[in-house]
Amino acid sequence: MNVAVIGGGWAGIAAAVELTATGATTTLFEAGRVLGGRARAISIDGRTLDNGQHILLGAYRETLALMRRVGADPERLLARHPLQVVDETGFRLALPKWPAPLNVAWGLLTATGVGWREKLATAWWMQGIKARRFRLDRDCTVAEWLDAAGQTGTLRRHLWEPLCLAALNIPAERAAAQVFANVLRDSLGSARREDTDLLLPRADLGRLLPEPAARWLVANGATLHLGTRVEAIAGTGDKLTLAGNDYDAVVIACAPQHLGGLWPAASIAYDYEPIATVYLQFGAKMRLPFPLFKQSGKYGQWVVDRGNGLLACVLSGHGDWEGLADADLATTLQDELGITEKPGWHKVIREKRATFSCRPDIARPDCVTANPRVVLAGDYTWSDYPATLEGAVRSGRRAAHVLLRKRYNPSS
Repeated sequence: MNVAVIGGGWAGIAAAVELTATGATTTLFEAGRVLGGRARAISIDGRTLDNGQHILLGAYRETLALMRRVGADPERLLARHPLQVVDETGFRLALPKWPAPLNVAWGLLTATGVGWREKLATAWWMQGIKARRFRLDRDCTVAEWLDAAGQTGTLRRHLWEPLCLAALNIPAERAAAQVFANVLRDSLGSARREDTDLLLPRADLGRLLPEPAARWLVANGATLHLGTRVEAIAGTGDKLTLAGNDYDAVVIACAPQHLGGLWPAASIAYDYEPIATVYLQFGAKMRLPFPLFKQSGKYGQWVVDRGNGLLACVLSGHGDWEGLADADLATTLQDELGITEKPGWHKVIREKRATFSCRPDIARPDCVTANPRVVLAGDYTWSDYPATLEGAVRSGRRAAHVLLRKRYNPSS
């Protein structure tokens, strides 16, 4: 089978690797100069940084398996930490290295800044969610779901709402509760303790997957066309034509806003959420209490300690922060962190359409189209999850399996 993959993000990479590994003749087209899409390394002011800060979980089994397949070692490239949520107000929830679900139960019961009545009510609520296998009677917003469950106290403000914003990139008042429940199912609700772990990059995103995947694909006979934008797909009998060549099948793994130009019949109109990553460079000895720190000020959301004094502040979803100039945003986040040292360097990277708005009952397309030789891949097609790297990887592998007429069973 001669297959073209359009889009070199993590979904396109996953599809291309899966196809190539099974003997297909694979050609990967990417409009950018490097693979990685919305999760790649970039060069700024002589530094190699990520185009946006990403946080992985132990539950990202397909992503970790894909890294290993192309020769990237997750144990070396990712720092594994048992989950902690800690902020400057004194709130702290830390999971021990105990078997699940004891780790989550102990973390909840020993959380600081939370009363016993609220802890027990939350534990009872979580048991009820598990009993229903994390399925809601109807989709609604996360805020409505928490209201109905009586989750209106400290844990809502310091745990559920921040986790929702981090996972779905949209505030609880607008976020889809069923998708958030799916995230909880595969992390805090998992039977594997390792699934709750935080995996924080020790290297830039390019080294995690895009660069080793490019080398693996070329070494295994695939063809890469970087800096090549595919404008259209035409059908010619049993063949599909694009970029002047014929193919037996095509995987469209571009962002959803570009889908209409390539395959109008599958086009879907989405609203989008912005994400900003604000890099602050302090002295090499500066450290956060834990590598992932939750901010509780007016603007700040999450901060990742990248080591050597470099902090990456992440802001997701539409909000007041969008109205601040880059320099003002960097200064404001530093002030909210309470760090008196002035950063020697800062950089703000904004992505206006970083992810689709994961709202209740949002339309999520299947990977198949009316033409059996054309399939879709991308995080927006993996309806169980919000816009995540794991969803992208799973969607790419599934698309390849559809073309290969193989059944795809994710490992979770």
